[in-house]
Amino acid sequence: MTAPAYGVLRQVSETASVLLENNPSSMTLEGTNSWVLRATPSTPAVVVDPGYRDLEHLELLAGVGDVELVLLTHFHPDHAEGAPWFAERVGAPVRAFDQSLCLGASSFVDGEVISAGGLSIRVLHTPGHTDDSVSLVLDGQVLTGDTILGRGTTVLHDLGDYLRSLRKLIELPAGTLGLPGHGPELPDLAATAGEYLAHREQRLDQVRSALKELGADATPRQVVEVVYADVDRVLWAPAELSVQAQLDYLRSEEQG
Repeated sequence: MTAPAYGVLRQVSETASVLLENNPSSMTLEGTNSWVLRATPSTPAVVVDPGYRDLEHLELLAGVGDVELVLLTHFHPDHAEGAPWFAERVGAPVRAFDQSLCLGASSFVDGEVISAGGLSIRVLHTPGHTDDSVSLVLDGQVLTGDTILGRGTTVLHDLGDYLRSLRKLIELPAGTLGLPGHGPELPDLAATAGEYLAHREQRLDQVRSALKELGADATPRQVVEVVYADVDRVLWAPAELSVQAQLDYLRSEEQG
């Protein structure tokens, strides 16, 4: 795989470029993708997910030129922490689904269309990774935040919400370009969402099997040790969060 180009604004499509933050980890992959959207090189930009309060990265991001608006896909600090500093630096408002993250502007409404940067950007509320996660649809492409990553799978807060969000994304036209918060672009987001849904259903079956072996009151850690036995142990802690979401989902199904 080609080494990531930190600090270099890379053109991905006619309307989207990405600046990769130098914050690689097992959770952020190569780092956070800060997206720069604009209809033409001369129109003001919309910046999505400035990243951590990493002043070197944020100054480079401010160097893209006039910024009309800052958008956040969700509240996690690797996407949103730097937004207040960056917004003040470029003189632009911040919008997000969570009003507490907004500065000088209102929170998102599911389905609304934002006109900025010469573009029309439709907001899709896609909770599951977090309650406030959104995907942003424009011009045959979708910014997915952490709802769908460029590779691997995301940590879940609520599995029921997440399955519903995947079904929304599966309905997108074939060939819709996925622009994730971490990792490489996805050439067909609807197809990837379908793969994610199949993976989640497979994991649910594995959790059901583990519960038969361990007992209905098994802890997330006990389930992880069975279901994720072939996964690097450094990922077991985040896997516990996803297993907890799966157990909550299965137990709510039983109660329902």
